[in-house]
Amino acid sequence: MNIRVLEYLVALAEYNHFQRAAEACHVSQPTLSGQVRKLEDELGLKLLERTTRKVSFTQNGLMLVDQTRTVLRELKVLKNMAAMKQNAMPASLHIGIIPTIAPYLFPHLAMAVGRKFPKLQLYLHEAKTHQLVDLLEKGKIECAIMSRVRETESFVAPLLFEEPMRLAVGMDNPLAGRETISMSELKGQKLLMLDDGNCLRWQVKKYCYQFDADEDTRFQVTNLETIKSMVAANRGMALVPLLAVSQQHKDEAIRYLPCFDPEPKRAVVLVFRHGDSLRERFEQLTAMIRNYMENHFTMKRVENI
Repeated sequence: MNIRVLEYLVALAEYNHFQRAAEACHVSQPTLSGQVRKLEDELGLKLLERTTRKVSFTQNGLMLVDQTRTVLRELKVLKNMAAMKQNAMPASLHIGIIPTIAPYLFPHLAMAVGRKFPKLQLYLHEAKTHQLVDLLEKGKIECAIMSRVRETESFVAPLLFEEPMRLAVGMDNPLAGRETISMSELKGQKLLMLDDGNCLRWQVKKYCYQFDADEDTRFQVTNLETIKSMVAANRGMALVPLLAVSQQHKDEAIRYLPCFDPEPKRAVVLVFRHGDSLRERFEQLTAMIRNYMENHFTMKRVENI
């Protein structure tokens, strides 16, 4: 028995499909299938019910999968502890980021981390908040960058920065001639929003409720860049986080207005599990992101983790 075959077993439990499990483990299907069958022979237990259509685990198989997940998690802890003793990052780091942050922050983060930890393999998992929380709880990612929401309360979640939002309007909009706008002036306006499951949607809706604005329900949008394209085409207005705004400074089709009374914003945090052996490295990562944001964007940050 070796660690690799245990990883094959867990992958089978996750995908319930030999081909997809093999692809996830970067091996051929015959290799994975053969190794799992050898494990069954070694243990003297039938772990799987094999059919041509799907994979089903026996009761013994399910029990072994649960124990195997624990073994693999503890093995990762041991590897992380060894890296800490050597004052190094682990060999790899799986980091989750929500879609409204990932395309704007991750390229810069990857370069900064690469300069400081050149041997570190950084893996990106872009997903919505509830999906990232699930990945964290299952140990499939080590940390995540997301907005501070109720789901992050059960984790360690140091603040990285507070990200202001801008009101994005098309150049044909009467507001395009303004330098700033008070939030109270949004009364009666309709704003473009992302679909359900995006935490940015609920953050924007909170401000709409507060200032008697409403959602523009003509469009169902899943991507922030799509919203910006619609604004550029004079199909509506939207509150856009500053990181996304910064990518479009030369976009003559959109006017981004700073808002006040109050300034709309969201708190962006780095989330990880309590008691994680990599806490010191996450604190380094937190400091790195804070410094980058301070040097490249007008963001408010905090000093203490």
